[in-house]
Amino acid sequence: MGGMARTPELTDPTPSDGLSRTSRIGRRVGRIVLGASLVSAGIGHLSFARMDFQAQVPRWQPLDPDVVVVASGLVEIALGSALILSRQHRTTVGWVAAAFFAAVYPGNISQVVNRIDSLGLDSDLKRWIRMPLQPALIAWALWSTGAWQAARRTGS
Repeated sequence: MGGMARTPELTDPTPSDGLSRTSRIGRRVGRIVLGASLVSAGIGHLSFARMDFQAQVPRWQPLDPDVVVVASGLVEIALGSALILSRQHRTTVGWVAAAFFAAVYPGNISQVVNRIDSLGLDSDLKRWIRMPLQPALIAWALWSTGAWQAARRTGS
């Protein structure tokens, strides 16, 4: 292919990541599902669920809630697209996605503390059940992009 670098992931029958073909496929599917979920959520931020997301913006933060919702929606669309499409910077995208999930966690905390009904979370139980899902998203981003594995290989 005229000058295009071939990535080991696509051409090497025994990649250096030590994962089986099934594990690599599982990570790829996980990355695509997470990316599609982020794109979908980002679209919701910009359209049909905009008011629900505004309700989750912590009251203590100084920015207009709509600005926060629009900005986070655009970031979600960009991150979701990068998770699906990026090959060269995949582990970096994983770390950025994990950082994004950590950065928006105060919105989840605010929803619990202030008992805000939004996005179908209309009881304390539902709001509390959601709390461990954000750390799970962080783990999913790091696992599906190979970011954890890369950090272990380099000793970071």
